[in-house]
Order: sequence, then structure tokens, then C-alpha cells
Amino acid sequence: MYKVGITGGIGSGKSRVCSMLGEFGVAVYDADSRAKGLMNDSPALREALISRFGAEVYTDAGINRAYLAERVFRDAEELGALNSIVHPAVMDDFDRWAEMQEGEYVVLESAILFEAHLEGRVDTTVAVMAPEALRLERAMRRDGATREQIESRMRNQMTDEERVARSKYAIVNIDIEELAEDIEQLHRRLSYDAKAYNH
Repeated sequence: MYKVGITGGIGSGKSRVCSMLGEFGVAVYDADSRAKGLMNDSPALREALISRFGAEVYTDAGINRAYLAERVFRDAEELGALNSIVHPAVMDDFDRWAEMQEGEYVVLESAILFEAHLEGRVDTTVAVMAPEALRLERAMRRDGATREQIESRMRNQMTDEERVARSKYAIVNIDIEELAEDIEQLHRRLSYDAKAYNH
């Protein structure tokens, strides 16, 4: 199965791009939400996280996100440890999932595709971009967050320029009508790439 990684900074609209590809019947794997699900549902992952971060990492309700965030937010080494436990589990889950899908290609949606070095697990990559002011506005509205909170998250992410330099394709998400045309064209290109790959 041909695998396409789609990434973009906060507020870029990568989820919208993925859902529009979904309208063409493309199966989309949301790495961020699956990671949360696996942290709660996978006994092996639970064991690894408790062994690294202590029993407080889980409550009766599941993963203790506040505790974990506090541990990894300001500590690059702790964040690296978390990622080295969670990312391989997510990618193994993605590979199993991809094998069960129909269609010419599948999409891996990940905000940190390059930061987590996951590009080696997909066959091609797409960067979704939007002007910073628009991304700020979208993210503030979506998350109910302050400008400062969103700007701080943006500073911790790769720039659009870096993402584009490392991606085969780039999509600019400003105007919804233009976006629909661009997505149609992107879908055609990805289908062509997938056919070439599969033969």
C-alpha cells in the first residue's frame, strides 16, 4: 500500500486537507488521536510508560495527560523518551491498519511527521501551509487559546519553509474554493504516484 504523510503547523488546516482527500475515498490515519487511544488501550505501551514515567502516568480514567505534559513540556530529554516509546507503537499500528485498507493510497496525518523522523515510514510527503496570521486566528478560535499560547506552540514547531523543503508536495490552505481545486489535483498526482509504485 502506497503511504502518504501529510503534515502542517498548528492552524495550517492539515485536518481539513485530509478530510477533503477522504471525500475521494482515501483512508486517513490520524496519528495524534491514535497515539492517545493506544496510550490508553495498549497494555505493552502502558507498561513501558509506567516503567519510564512512574505509576502516576495513569489514573483510573486512563492516561494522566496533565502529569505527562508537566514532565515533558520543558524537558527535551523527557520528551525524547516519551516519543521513543509512543512513536514506534503508533507506526506499527499504522502499518497494520494500512494493510487492511482498500484504494490506491492511504494517508498518515501527523503534526510532527518530520520532528518525529516518521518520513522514512511513508512513501511521499505533503506539507500544508497558511500565512502565520491566519494560522494564529484559526488555532485561537479552534482551541479557545490565547495568542501567547498559540505563538508559544508555534515556536516549538518547524517552520513552513522547513516543512516544504522536506516535502514532495505543498498545499496552501487560504481560500476554500481554491483549496478544493488543489486537493483534486493533489489526489490525481498521488493516485498516479501510487499506480507507478504498485506496478
